[in-house]
Amino acid sequence: MASVSFQDVYKVYPNGYSAIKKLCLDIQDGEFLVFVGPSGCGKSTALRMLAGLEDISAGKLLIGDRVVNDQTPQERNIAMVFQNYALYPHMTVRQNLEFPLRMIKLSPKQRQARIAEAAEKLGLAQLLDRKPKQLSGGQRQRVAMGRAIVRDPAVFLMDEPLSNLDAKMRSQIRTEIAELQDRMGTTTVYVTHDQVEAMTMGDRVAVMRGGELQQLATPQDLYDSPANVFVAGFIGSPAMNIFPTQLRKTALGLLMLDVGDQRLAIDPAAISRYSTLANYLDQPLLAGLRPEAFSVADANPPPDSCLQVEVKALEALGHEMIIYAQAPVGMIQAEEAAGAESDLNTSTLVARLAANRNIHAHTPLALAVDVSKLYLFTTDYQAIG
Repeated sequence: MASVSFQDVYKVYPNGYSAIKKLCLDIQDGEFLVFVGPSGCGKSTALRMLAGLEDISAGKLLIGDRVVNDQTPQERNIAMVFQNYALYPHMTVRQNLEFPLRMIKLSPKQRQARIAEAAEKLGLAQLLDRKPKQLSGGQRQRVAMGRAIVRDPAVFLMDEPLSNLDAKMRSQIRTEIAELQDRMGTTTVYVTHDQVEAMTMGDRVAVMRGGELQQLATPQDLYDSPANVFVAGFIGSPAMNIFPTQLRKTALGLLMLDVGDQRLAIDPAAISRYSTLANYLDQPLLAGLRPEAFSVADANPPPDSCLQVEVKALEALGHEMIIYAQAPVGMIQAEEAAGAESDLNTSTLVARLAANRNIHAHTPLALAVDVSKLYLFTTDYQAIG
């Protein structure tokens, strides 16, 4: 096992495109770290540099206490699992597992011992004499993982290994991967664009955007304390509702939040965690409310405790429903947040509610707001401290 350290790492291609910009990241020995972000954010490039498949333009990359910038993939003692399995179709499962062990010239007795151990861990013992075409997608992915495990590497690298599986199989295999890594304790770096995978698998999650690290934290900390608008909107499904606002104080000392032409009363205790908030009174701000911050308001609610919306569409999911409503203010798309006015390009508010047969599309609805779940950001898209 080994730690991994990216120290001011850059990746610049010959055409001048910067895929990775000053990546500073320490991965602890035995940690399961997940890189997550949208397509083109640099997560796979970072993984390929760690694997030795991409040259490093600047900075240092360490595995353990060794600088590996100039080492070949074979010299780094890593094992990689790819999205497309990369199994040899003419070989049996046993031969696929044995192949990397032949390359490192282990004795036949050692090879068989490692194959038996990996097959037992992954539930492949009954499949060793089959060829890949005789296996399901989930079984093929287990074989690909087994081929990495038998090498006993210092670091496991996984590049979107579940993308080719159906939703049910993805859920099953990601649980198996997390349990396997916990038992083996091998440092693992996992790349995905699926924030659900990231939140359910990683000890810590590194959120990437445009080649830059946006935030590194535990899954719960990412959800509870996003560093900026991008992380707030990317982590959580459905995404957080983010909108421009101002925080005002009335003559009686009550805090009110503008939501278009409506206002919400804010309990001071709900924003006590913002130590610098007094500096932002009557200043332009961005506010965030996750879909689960809403509920159906009681009859005749105080006007400053809820939002009046019109339901545009809904998704009934049995135990809950997702509603899409005409928002009283333009919403900001976190994925595109870059300071341009064109970001205010939707007026849809999303709420997650308990199942309710009395809610219908194209009807008005009063949504009560749990202001304890309010997030506030500056107009530079950074979280307020």
